[in-house]
Amino acid sequence: MQRIALHTRLKAGKEAEYDRVHSQIPAELDAALREAGVSAWSIWRSGRELFHLVEVQDYRAMRRQVVEHPANIPWQARMAGLLDVEDDYSGDDSGIPLVWSLP
Repeated sequence: MQRIALHTRLKAGKEAEYDRVHSQIPAELDAALREAGVSAWSIWRSGRELFHLVEVQDYRAMRRQVVEHPANIPWQARMAGLLDVEDDYSGDDSGIPLVWSLP
């Protein structure tokens, strides 16, 4: 199991809309993420800054699996209108590197 930290940023003025959109994730997207190996995904917001913690079997494999999923395509289009930088699924990122952890 991998724990991946991510950072994204909202467009100015999109905070309330982002919170509202995330109040209920579409069931089809939830199922697609779980089928791709995600066991948990949490998002914290501080102003426009978003911090994600993803628990997943294989992060890169999950990204490849959901990029063209019919539930993810409209979701990413919706997020593109809210995020400062659109997620294009083109990279082989591994999230934010861990610097320190209190065991």
